[in-house]
Amino acid sequence: MVEKQTPISNTGRIISLDVMRGVAILGIYLVNMLSFHSPYMIIDPLDYWNQGIDRVVYILIDFFAQASFYPLFSMLFGYGLMLMMVRAAGKKGSFFALAFRRLSFLLIVGIVHAFLIWPGDILITYASIGILALIFLRLSGKALMATGLMMYIIPNFLLGLLLLAADMSRLDASSAMFNDEQAKTALQVYSSGTFSEITKMRVWEWSESNNWETAPILLFSLLPLFLIGAGVAKLNWLADIRKHRRKLKVFSGSALAAGFLIKGLPYYGWEGYSAEFFQDFFGGPLLAIAYGGLIALSVRRREELAGFFANVGRMSMTNYLLQSLISTLIFYGYGAGLYGKVSVLTGTVLVVAVFIAQAVGSRIWLSRFNYGPLEWVWRSFTYLKLQQMVKGEVA
Repeated sequence: MVEKQTPISNTGRIISLDVMRGVAILGIYLVNMLSFHSPYMIIDPLDYWNQGIDRVVYILIDFFAQASFYPLFSMLFGYGLMLMMVRAAGKKGSFFALAFRRLSFLLIVGIVHAFLIWPGDILITYASIGILALIFLRLSGKALMATGLMMYIIPNFLLGLLLLAADMSRLDASSAMFNDEQAKTALQVYSSGTFSEITKMRVWEWSESNNWETAPILLFSLLPLFLIGAGVAKLNWLADIRKHRRKLKVFSGSALAAGFLIKGLPYYGWEGYSAEFFQDFFGGPLLAIAYGGLIALSVRRREELAGFFANVGRMSMTNYLLQSLISTLIFYGYGAGLYGKVSVLTGTVLVVAVFIAQAVGSRIWLSRFNYGPLEWVWRSFTYLKLQQMVKGEVA
């Protein structure tokens, strides 16, 4: 017999977490938009957008957003798992049953998203690696953080050194990524193809990024971030900002300085794929830590702005999928067919417009309801009990 668990109410939410999720949703959308309107993953972007305002906007996105917001969201994901574990223990519930149902639902949504909407989905990977993360969650907060840091730094640093050696040997490590013929195919299929043709292209693109060759990279770039986030949760760093303010200031300031330094590597004259690797795999997460810390430190002083992002963060899954749905309808052949016909600047303006609309819509929705629509289904499935959706409604 399946045991039903009592869910956690919305009371006692840590507002800084919702703000971070909202900011991460915006940052991820800025980067994803490059793939929504162009074959970003299989072109050399600095060659593709090689002049004018598009080049400037791309560099700004590359420096401040690329590989900096998915790590933040990944750490928040681990934080959420730990929060659920702690609260389930307080209610004497079966955390692993809850977590398995939660991750299973995420996997189902990810499959629909990846193959029927957009191949850049991250939910399938989160669900799969999230199951592995459950093994580590009984470690202490410090052990979680130490394990996560070692698991991230050692393999990725060694891989970076291999890429550096390849660059020094004048081997073109990026040639496997950039493919003009595939880019032309993507431009043709996504801009004018049928839903069936585009779906075949989606499946191919997803399988190119998610296979046995890329699995180790995905594992050692996401699982450690989950564990670091879980460690922060277990140490209560964000639940009691006043107590840990000095520590957060030091970590945030140091991460910001180091992140900016490493993020600029490809623009200092260091040519080759190794510079881009260190930029993304080390500069990106450092900026993520800095962004998260700065948000936590400033939420109380910027309450109105915090609320703007927090509403989006409370409905993060709904808003993430809505961004994909809106964007693919604009750019794909079964919609307006504007794929390959939009500049980086126009795409960025569209991101801002859609996000503002989502922030306004989320605020209106949450003034009447306790959860976003997908969050309500997700939560009800997790706890095997329909959740109280309408505010003021008797459960």
